[in-house]
Amino acid sequence: MQVFKFGGASVKDAESIKNVAHIVANYKKDELLVVVSAMGKTTDRLMEVTQHYVDQTGEAFARLDAVKDWHHHILANLFDNPNHPIFDEIANCFVEVEWILEEEPQDTYDYLFDQIVSTGELASSKILAAYALHSGIAAKWLDARDYIFTDNTHREAAVDWEKTEEKIRRDLPTILDEHVIITQGFIGSTSENFTTTLGREGSDYSAAIFASCLNADDITIWKDVPGVLNADPKWFDHTELIPELSYTDAIELTYYGATVIHPKTIKPLQNKKIALNVRSFLNPAEPGTYIRSTNQGLPIPSFIFKVNQVFINIQPRDFSFIVEDNLSHIFNLFHHNRIKINMMHNSAISFCVSVDDTGANIDTLMEALEKRYKISVERGLELITIRYFNQETIERVLINKQIVRELKDSYTCQLLVKKLPAVAAL
Repeated sequence: MQVFKFGGASVKDAESIKNVAHIVANYKKDELLVVVSAMGKTTDRLMEVTQHYVDQTGEAFARLDAVKDWHHHILANLFDNPNHPIFDEIANCFVEVEWILEEEPQDTYDYLFDQIVSTGELASSKILAAYALHSGIAAKWLDARDYIFTDNTHREAAVDWEKTEEKIRRDLPTILDEHVIITQGFIGSTSENFTTTLGREGSDYSAAIFASCLNADDITIWKDVPGVLNADPKWFDHTELIPELSYTDAIELTYYGATVIHPKTIKPLQNKKIALNVRSFLNPAEPGTYIRSTNQGLPIPSFIFKVNQVFINIQPRDFSFIVEDNLSHIFNLFHHNRIKINMMHNSAISFCVSVDDTGANIDTLMEALEKRYKISVERGLELITIRYFNQETIERVLINKQIVRELKDSYTCQLLVKKLPAVAAL
């Protein structure tokens, strides 16, 4: 039994959906469950709809119409018959959003986000399932919200594993005997049947949940890259494919910010010893990267870059020691403001961190910290993490950079840096 996950780039237009259906057709004789993300940049566009609705700018309906038009354009390029039922199904998906937009916002932003943005996954999965059936694949669309149950923490919901596993194991094996299941990533539901989401890029996690509950043989995440590379091609001209990774190294890479795999994806698979493949939907015959239980370390150094970093140095106002009470208070403030720490270091009288510059919630955090601590802030920095580093790899990334803070352990080096000013030509 296999689980496939296709991200937004793999279903961004009609030709991409045809390509996904072709890949699925090659495995249709196997027991297969397919998890799909929203199409292309749909999530970003629905986030804009949500923000305009909450801010009451008057632009929410226009932004939603653009999303609807794009999906209709894709449908028109997939189905010759404009009376195919899928046209009405997708229209009805967005009608539910329109009902929300017709009323003035009363609920929290996070709740509204989940109700509106989740529409992207529902629409894409319905379209893929309809086209798969049209192509001769015995596909069946299922609503992930009927199987993945969560708490009420909107935008970052925690999975109720016991309830989820019981429902998946009870219902899905029989369906998989006769159908390829096509369902959504990213979404779940509360006990009150309200839609929740599992965090940004949570479709990988959804696939891992289904794989774990079904005791799948393996899971494949289909990407627009050959597999897991040792660096992001945006930052390095010459990258190398890592053919095999241990679960431990995969978890470390995702923890430090590697974006190929969602950080929460690995652990459920490791617990069940389910292998994870990362392969290219552009070149599906290529083997990609194989992640499994192994003691083998990374064959080459790996580089992770995070830009737009904020360096925050926190000191007690009376210059007393930073003790457990201070750290507990500081961590609670970061958690309350939903700010993830990318690098941290503490000494006797200071605690400093590097975080993503996420805008308003950073300013809110600063206000809260300044009530009790002396704060200094530096913005516009870069955080470079090197897994299995050596001096040569450090020198490679420090060209025209100045180190603000450096942390090392046996395997990992983190460098918080800023660009040196350009030297004017004489």
